[in-house]
Amino acid sequence: MGRRDLIEVEARLGDGARATDLAPLVEHVRFACAQVGVERATVGLVVVSPAEMAAINGEYRGKPEATDVLSFPVDGPEAREWPLDGPPPELGDILICPEAAQDPLTTLAVHGLLHLVGYDHEVDDGEMLALQDDIVHAAEAR
Repeated sequence: MGRRDLIEVEARLGDGARATDLAPLVEHVRFACAQVGVERATVGLVVVSPAEMAAINGEYRGKPEATDVLSFPVDGPEAREWPLDGPPPELGDILICPEAAQDPLTTLAVHGLLHLVGYDHEVDDGEMLALQDDIVHAAEAR
């Protein structure tokens, strides 16, 4: 079993979501995990409709409109130091709304994963977005 086999991505389409090929999103999430030092974990990845994204964004962020990506961390920031005995950490969930996306969905998947492991572009000096670009370029160069 390879390192990438230790990252389980539970990907699905939400109710009413546009048909989307989930395989490239899953591969980008797994690749991003390896790039940030997460060797084993589970991640939820859901492609949602604009209505579902607007409802979730309204409930959790007070902004009742569809946005491109939301992340809901669980164990994410601690995943790199997670004990090897016992179950793998649950990084959290990434929600993507294709209709609200300005960026490629694979970029949004990486963006969401970085938020799950503790990066925050709203408070750093550009490190998260630079890392995101590096990961996306490296993933696409493979």
